[in-house]
Amino acid sequence: MTRAVEAAQVPEATAREVTGAGSWDMVAFYSSALDGVAANPALPTPLLLRLIAFDGGGEGPPFQALHRPGLPEPAVAALLTHPILYTRVTFARSGQVEPEQRARLADDPSPEVRATVAEGPDRIHDQRAKVRPLSDAVCGRLLEDPEPSVRDALLRSRHLAPSFLASLVRHPDPAARCAALRVWDELTADERGTLLADPDPEVRRSAALCACPRDARLTAALLRDPAALPVALRRGLLDRADAERFLAEGIHLAGLAGNPSLPADLVDRLAVDPDDDVRLAVSLRPELTEARRAAIDFTVSPFDRGDVDWVTAGIADQGVLHRAATSAHPLLRRAAARSPHLSPELLRLLAEDTDAVVHTHLAMHHPDTPQEVLMSVYARLGGTFSAWMATGHPRFPREGLAARYADHSNAIYRQLAVRDPAAGPDLIERLSHDPDVRTRQAAASDPRLPLPRLVEALALPELASSAGANPALPPGEMAGVMDEAGVPA
Repeated sequence: MTRAVEAAQVPEATAREVTGAGSWDMVAFYSSALDGVAANPALPTPLLLRLIAFDGGGEGPPFQALHRPGLPEPAVAALLTHPILYTRVTFARSGQVEPEQRARLADDPSPEVRATVAEGPDRIHDQRAKVRPLSDAVCGRLLEDPEPSVRDALLRSRHLAPSFLASLVRHPDPAARCAALRVWDELTADERGTLLADPDPEVRRSAALCACPRDARLTAALLRDPAALPVALRRGLLDRADAERFLAEGIHLAGLAGNPSLPADLVDRLAVDPDDDVRLAVSLRPELTEARRAAIDFTVSPFDRGDVDWVTAGIADQGVLHRAATSAHPLLRRAAARSPHLSPELLRLLAEDTDAVVHTHLAMHHPDTPQEVLMSVYARLGGTFSAWMATGHPRFPREGLAARYADHSNAIYRQLAVRDPAAGPDLIERLSHDPDVRTRQAAASDPRLPLPRLVEALALPELASSAGANPALPPGEMAGVMDEAGVPA
């Protein structure tokens, strides 16, 4: 058998990052000066209130005004009673808003607003950010809402507290009881038994799928259910006869190959299966030695994130992380690199890894990722979402960037010069005239930009939004932007 074929050294990223980064780099997003002012952290409360009251031609105030962190109480009060429905929906969806503030819309007259509150923020760009859930009491009220759309939105929310989910075990709605299964491991034996004996067949099936990794009888029953078969075959405690039957039939073999209870001799047979996916699934089994893993002929896609069940389940277990991080298998190292709980030793090991996806995961998930790793991700992926995540990391370097990159031939690096706290006003102004539009935008948003150039930038379409968001912009200029946009005083 040949050794594993390592992934090509290209980043884990979205398809857009992989195939369209170049075109993305050349086209910067343009927005208005008013949008920039709406996002400006120095916007005085009176101007913010003026902006919130703006009807925007029936569309409401700018989106950025509704997604500001730390909104003052007068602004929150104005948004809670805003006459434009879309404004209240957008405010309820904001990940920047505290749950106590969003909860005040739980009794809004519009079912759409209440459903948005129930579901919670749907776009959290920074994967390191956490959304605090609504209180159990507010969730309870929303679950009793007369509108089915509100109840459905709550039960599909990704932001429910485990305590609330566990409270749903005996709820009269089967959909609510199904939601309780999301915290199966935290339920008592009595609560699990209640769900396994639930009168609703879908709840019983889902509960059985949660219990089947430790129950051969349940697994055997689930294998006779076409709707449950694929998951049961991958996760359940298999009887040998069932395992041999599916192997002989040659169906769902990739799932079977990953089943933790599969007998060792059947694992050996699947390790030489003609199907690449089956061999890859075998190669990821946790009990294999490194020598046994390397003897399997498998290929790893350069774009595979590294979704490995047993590593994900042990994302905080140092033993699991050590096995994965020290493996020669690239998918196991990628899976380990997605853990924010890596020990300093394992973090150093993965920081020296030659696999680009490992570095990208470290940049996106670990709070102590070394600066050189963050820089390598940015340099490789500049202009993409993953590069943005790297620059937003608290350990991303700042000092010395101006001296190193202000005159770099690559605009991706010149943008970094603006981040240096030692960069002076003259350099910031020079960069605001840079041939690269993203570099100009970065300089236009920097408070060190001299005021005359900042005011000038407000009138330039590609710089207007960045200049409007500059915290050094005087309140009088902010008010002037509102005047020109027709925002009533």
